[in-house]
Amino acid sequence: MERELSIFCDESGGMGGMSKYRLVTLVFHDQSDDISECISRYRKDLSNKGLEDIPFHASPLMYGKPPYGGIDIADRRRMFASFSYFQRGLPFRYAFFAYKRSEVDGEYRYIARLKRDMVVFLSDNLDYFQSFDKVKIYYDGGQRTITNALHAAFEYELSKEAVLYRNASPKEYRLSQVADYLCTLELAALKFDAREITSTDEAFFGLSATTFKRNYLKKARKKLL
Repeated sequence: MERELSIFCDESGGMGGMSKYRLVTLVFHDQSDDISECISRYRKDLSNKGLEDIPFHASPLMYGKPPYGGIDIADRRRMFASFSYFQRGLPFRYAFFAYKRSEVDGEYRYIARLKRDMVVFLSDNLDYFQSFDKVKIYYDGGQRTITNALHAAFEYELSKEAVLYRNASPKEYRLSQVADYLCTLELAALKFDAREITSTDEAFFGLSATTFKRNYLKKARKKLL
């Protein structure tokens, strides 16, 4: 029986943006690990709490933007907590690549650095990736830079025949939503370390780096590949 690995990608800090940081998160899921029961429990949890099952998107959820407009912050915090609990029970591994924008100023420098770091990561974990017969990468193509880096790194380290590309909207894939969640956590970690958190960060993650790391970051990083 063929083994298939799905990779879901999300990013933070777009081209020409004002964010001080740029991040890419990759979530790895062995397709033989069924997640349907986890999804059913998550939906039931939301229903029991009287919360709507809106596709998770961390930034608009935290800031009350569409499709979360009109939902008060107490319920948005409960939605965030429910998704956080849900993703902990899912069978996946992940990796992230984080940079200060000042370190990768300009798209050429950024794609070169990201490709290099992805190649090193793939090389360090080559046995894991080569244990799969097929590798499918899901990304919505939001940034051409990310698309180019993904193609370059995976096709350099793995055979082209093993890598398939699929457009993926986070609305359609729960694991794309997990990649978004983890990208948000890793960005928050950088902001806590630099003492740059906002009042919105505090509302969702707590007032201190210690609280954030205990309740969120340490639990998430147990799944780092």
